[in-house]
Amino acid sequence: MKTILFRLLKWLLVLGIIAAAVLTRPWERIPPHWHPWQPLAIDHPMTVVSKWKLSRLQEDPQQCLAVLETAPEGAIDYLALDDYTPVAGCPLTNVVRVSRTGVRFSSTFTVTCPLAVAWVMFERQQLQPLAQQHLDSALVRVDHLGSFACRNIYHREGARRSQHATANAFDVAGFRFENGQQISVLTHWDDEDATYKSAFLKDAHDAACGYFGTVLGPDYNQPHENHFHFDGSGFGFCR
Repeated sequence: MKTILFRLLKWLLVLGIIAAAVLTRPWERIPPHWHPWQPLAIDHPMTVVSKWKLSRLQEDPQQCLAVLETAPEGAIDYLALDDYTPVAGCPLTNVVRVSRTGVRFSSTFTVTCPLAVAWVMFERQQLQPLAQQHLDSALVRVDHLGSFACRNIYHREGARRSQHATANAFDVAGFRFENGQQISVLTHWDDEDATYKSAFLKDAHDAACGYFGTVLGPDYNQPHENHFHFDGSGFGFCR
């Protein structure tokens, strides 16, 4: 008798919990940037859940383009490209051609759509605030070393393909600001005569680690002494 009563009470408790959940609908109060089933948007804060959603865009080109459509006016000027193979052995899929974002670039470039999403989020949420913090000025231009390059890592024969071979990487060499100042990764990474420029670069590098799967800079190795390498592979390799 006690066993039957215990089971009955257990089931009543379970039903009570389910009823309370249906009535209160707690999932509706989860912020969208923490809700795993709400679509990602450009202005969502970058949380662990946001980064997970960003990684899923690699396999969902249409959803990725939908996320770019959530960008505020002027946040990005891009052209979605059909899949194509510009160089034999290096097919490109889920890519966009970026003309500008909230800043100008030294030239247009082609990157994977998820990397474009990550860049715009990073630029709006981190780079521009850091520019105001360290230089009291808006960031207006980014000088880069390119995105797509059909090659192996470090051009080594027999090595695995670089993320650049799929346009899933973007190399940034310098920044220009509305007040006329410029910052170069090569010149100012450890510049003791312009510590505020060095501080901007260090903070930008660290902040990027929350948005890109892999972030490499001058402290990683000599080939990266003159640029930041941002790519969409991995889930937090930051050096």
